[in-house]
Amino acid sequence: MHICFDQAELRFGDRVALQPLTLSLREPRIGVIGLNGSGKTSFARLIAGLAKPTSGKVSLDGLDTVIDEKPARAKTGFIFQNPGNQIILPNIREDIALGPKSRGLAAAEVERRVDEALARFGISDLGTRRPHELSGGELQLAALAAVCVNRPELIIFDEPTNQLDLKNRARVKAAIEGLAEQAIVISHDLDLVADFGRVLVFDQGALAFDGMGHEAVVRYREIAGC
Repeated sequence: MHICFDQAELRFGDRVALQPLTLSLREPRIGVIGLNGSGKTSFARLIAGLAKPTSGKVSLDGLDTVIDEKPARAKTGFIFQNPGNQIILPNIREDIALGPKSRGLAAAEVERRVDEALARFGISDLGTRRPHELSGGELQLAALAAVCVNRPELIIFDEPTNQLDLKNRARVKAAIEGLAEQAIVISHDLDLVADFGRVLVFDQGALAFDGMGHEAVVRYREIAGC
């Protein structure tokens, strides 16, 4: 997918969350790093259509995220920092089925897609489980299955390895690496994005660096003073 920012800015009253940004993105794996409040989440929310630019525009394959809101949003899936909050139905299988059901698919097709999504991420055994019964890593994979069942072209992750132990971190990392879909990964886990071909560093609402992952990590450390 071609993601294009054309002088896109995001303000909340007098506060500038993201300074005017012109940028073109096509890479399959894009990392986004920066200190808290640096603008990285605002950047991602503009792509997903969860926020609208105050000025300028954002487009996905030529679809304006404001003018063409519905088809543009259909191209993306967003996994929030606390994925348990976006799993709203009593068990995992029902939650994954919610998306295709809302699109009016036949019951048999819904069941097929849910089975496929669960199997894809190795969580078929979790289908009847309740969200509060799952580990952090299992919740991430369940949320990923619920997003992928809708067949987006782009998946945005907000801190996917936050507070995960080594085993679950490795499992989530492998799932991201194995995606056929394009992925944007917002993370404080620098090792997670260090090998990405393109990583953006945000600082005080502006793009401070755009380049290879290992170089971006060095720039981020300079900004953070560590």
